[in-house]
Amino acid sequence: MAVLFTGIDQLLTFAGEKAARAGAAMRETGLVEDAAVLADKGLIVAAGPRAAVSRHPLAKKAKKVEARGVCLPGFVDSHTHAVFAEPRLKDFSMRTAGATYQEIKAAGGGIISSIGAVRRQPQAAMAEQLARRAELFLRCGTTTMEVKSGYGLSLDSELKMLRAVKAAARKTPLEMTPTLLAAHGVPPEFDGDSRKYLDYVTREILPKAVSEKLAVFVDIFCEKGYFTPEQTRAYLKEAARLGLKPKVHSEQLSNYGGTRAGAAAGAISADHADHVFAEDIAAMREAGTIAALLPASNYYLGLAKYPPAREIIEAGVPVALATDFNPGTCPCWNMQFVLSVACTHCAMTPEEALCAATVNGAWALGAGDRLGAVMPGMSADLAFFEAADYRELCYYFGDSQCRVTVKRGEVVFDRGQLKAGGKK
Repeated sequence: MAVLFTGIDQLLTFAGEKAARAGAAMRETGLVEDAAVLADKGLIVAAGPRAAVSRHPLAKKAKKVEARGVCLPGFVDSHTHAVFAEPRLKDFSMRTAGATYQEIKAAGGGIISSIGAVRRQPQAAMAEQLARRAELFLRCGTTTMEVKSGYGLSLDSELKMLRAVKAAARKTPLEMTPTLLAAHGVPPEFDGDSRKYLDYVTREILPKAVSEKLAVFVDIFCEKGYFTPEQTRAYLKEAARLGLKPKVHSEQLSNYGGTRAGAAAGAISADHADHVFAEDIAAMREAGTIAALLPASNYYLGLAKYPPAREIIEAGVPVALATDFNPGTCPCWNMQFVLSVACTHCAMTPEEALCAATVNGAWALGAGDRLGAVMPGMSADLAFFEAADYRELCYYFGDSQCRVTVKRGEVVFDRGQLKAGGKK
């Protein structure tokens, strides 16, 4: 049955060209006041002024829902590490006592500390845990998220993580896109030999993940003490040859060359980008690589340095925003908090931040042709917020204002405030 969401005070459609938005285009929200959205069979049929949408032939028989507030496309979270067995509370205590990222790693913390728990956890329990976490994202208006492996770092455990993502996706309406991040760090059994471990990943893990169709993307952590730009470029090109779409963790802790290596390998996004220089930004622009910024991580780590969003946007590179939800450096699933940090610490405007968390997030997952905007033919993924003005989503922080989340036309989270009028 068709559904007419009506009485919307402000609708942000982000209608426009089906492409990642850059520069001034990131500030074009497609705002419509006193709006309505008509959905049928999981797709948007019409969206715009209430009077015009109500005249659509399908609207007459549709179930009418008085929505109110602010409506925008469901958030598309293009970077998460949502599969992990346990929170890193020891790391947290060390960090609050003044330990650095590198010192925590040297003490056996960081990525390595998650390995044992992930390797021990049964796949069924892992999938169930991820499905429960998915509900937290839905409550905050996120309708799609990317989920990385990367805490197993062995053939069996990396495949187990990806299989758990596939299983969890059947348990929740939240859409999850899997990414193979076996090149997240070097496990203890390889004694710090990144070349030997990456050869193992390339030879054993990568082909198996491809043959079982367990991942859409491939990712690698390019940083001092992890993997070099040369290794990054070669690995991503090999993964692309096998059919996976490249992404790269780059310039998070220092300027090391990962962004340029990723761009050279055709990376759809370069993620973190805290320490990018002008030549890195130029490489992204020339390659069509999206800068996926994760400022909630910088906030959690207590850093003074944030990604230079203003410089990146003004250079014409599309910017996406994501939570980076993970147990060590960003235990946050609320995209509304990310919007706040992006505006207050990265000099992004509310319009740019909202575009980055919807349209450009979708393009950072290669799904912008069907997600991230409220236009006819797009998936009916919507988030409704208790607000009179869309800027409130970036202004308020510390809680979620999301009232209702809709995925493929179906209400998947409702705080109990929707008013259905039935057929009319």
